[in-house]
Amino acid sequence: GVDVGTVLGYKPTQSDVDYETPEPNEYSACKLEVERQGKGSGWLLYGPQGQVLRRFLDSDGDQRVDQYRYYKHGLEVYRDIDTNGNNEVDQCRWFNTGGSRWGVDKNEDGRIDSWEVISAEEASREAILALAARDAARLQAVLLTAEDASQVGLAQSLASQILSKLKDVSGEMQRVLSSTRVITPQSKWLRFDSSMLMPNRIPVDPERNTQELTVYENVMAIVDNDGQTGFVQIGEMIRIGDAWKLTRIPQPLEGERLEVTEGGLLMQPAMATAGVASSTGLSPKMQELIDRLKALDEQAPSGAAAPAELAKYNVARADLLNALADASGSTEERNIWLRQMIEGIAAATQMDAFPGGMKRLEAWETRLRQSKDNPELMAFVVFQRMLTEYNLELQSADPDERQRVQEDWLKKLQSYVAEFPKAENAPDALLQLAITFEFNGDAKQATTWYERLVRDYRDTPAGARGAGALRRLGLKGRQLTLKGAGLTGGTIDTSAYRGRVLAVVFWATWCKPCTEDLPQLQELYKTYQRQGFEVLGVNLDSPGAPIREYIQQYRVAWPHIHEEGGLESRPAVEFGVISLPTMFLVDQQGTVVSSSTTVAELKELVPELLNKK
Repeated sequence: GVDVGTVLGYKPTQSDVDYETPEPNEYSACKLEVERQGKGSGWLLYGPQGQVLRRFLDSDGDQRVDQYRYYKHGLEVYRDIDTNGNNEVDQCRWFNTGGSRWGVDKNEDGRIDSWEVISAEEASREAILALAARDAARLQAVLLTAEDASQVGLAQSLASQILSKLKDVSGEMQRVLSSTRVITPQSKWLRFDSSMLMPNRIPVDPERNTQELTVYENVMAIVDNDGQTGFVQIGEMIRIGDAWKLTRIPQPLEGERLEVTEGGLLMQPAMATAGVASSTGLSPKMQELIDRLKALDEQAPSGAAAPAELAKYNVARADLLNALADASGSTEERNIWLRQMIEGIAAATQMDAFPGGMKRLEAWETRLRQSKDNPELMAFVVFQRMLTEYNLELQSADPDERQRVQEDWLKKLQSYVAEFPKAENAPDALLQLAITFEFNGDAKQATTWYERLVRDYRDTPAGARGAGALRRLGLKGRQLTLKGAGLTGGTIDTSAYRGRVLAVVFWATWCKPCTEDLPQLQELYKTYQRQGFEVLGVNLDSPGAPIREYIQQYRVAWPHIHEEGGLESRPAVEFGVISLPTMFLVDQQGTVVSSSTTVAELKELVPELLNKK
């Protein structure tokens, strides 16, 4: 017959599943029941604490189990599915803290052949695990295919450019692994990162894509090797249905130098690939230069390249972009090429991979200031030069000089927004000014800059964060309105805490001060909870962070709001949160007592508020 040991003898077909299994000496405390659902039935196994451990179901009533569900802390995290009734698993799904993947095993050999659903974060993780395991088939499952390209309407020429780099996955993977110390069999994926705060939507372009595209550019995976952090360039990613795909073989970045490579093909301006898509309307000179740029990018140096090789590539690319700008037939086209060139020079200079980069940026600034015929490009160049100069000074400054560097940066930002109030970088410059003044404890100056930001650029991302910061700075004495998705489901609304003193804590697992404050906050909660003190967490972690594991490890007892986006999530933006932890203290009437509380202040204020009943 079927008993506890029989049920626990089954394992997920996929190895990377974190699920709960009791020790053999706990089997006797488990409870196995028969479950009936409509025409189906199955076995339901409860653990020693009454939590669900397994649910094995015959969902269609044919007397065969076709769903094997695995749980952790009472939540389903993984499911093996037999969709064709042959007693072999052909689909695998992850849920709740297990993630969102949905894989298909077409030949039922225990390996995922394709993904119905996989997030960008999970696809980057799959790529890293595939490299660590030297598993080309696993990597292939998250790479763009010809069928994918056709599904989203990529032009044949553009699709061919991308797919040409994915022809020999096994051989290219071996080449990458033979020259890297970043990826080892013990490598673990830590997190997903991108220069883009959110994916970008690319509109239809008859020359390039007949459907709208959703794309991430410049994706980076951060990995761990026995405590040593490494970086792997994932590159450009594209969403195909509900699955994200990579458009290149990942490239580990060796040593401390980050490689500066070409941007992805999908996010390039239309003119940047005109020579590939169609030669119509291009002069022979433009066609020749575009072909040379394409050839150069196809031979871009790897992360293991010598500094001199990287510098040679970056200079050659900038020279070609400059030549393309000179050969352009309109100001708009010329600006496209020049912006690419300036951005590339600035990025490479900050990584010490462009000899004479600062002088070249300064020369362009001088040229544009003298000509006065291209104010938008001039504002762009000035900001890139300022940012490069600031980062270089910060890198070389002694601890005693850093304050001076920061003060100079503030002055330069103020000068920039005064000279270029309508520039595309002006909102970010204003936000940086306001944030820096707030960090330095000058709330009055911070408010002034936040107000200007909101007044002039309300509809920009920076403007939205500025409006949130003003809301946060003005909270004291006002009613708190905060509602959001609960980490474990449902909706949490601070209005439900009326009649109790409430501490709202914005936090993240990576925030060291948050973890340092936690024991004192827990002691306060333990001491005063029965008297009417509550804590509500607002978690600002990015996707893939071990939020639930953190809560379990540190035994955090209070509920949490969590919405996707991390520091760019709706709750973070609505209150302009700029540092963690950020704590609000709210009295029994729902009125904010403090919008920047410390744990030390909580120790004094909480008992005072409770005694005012």
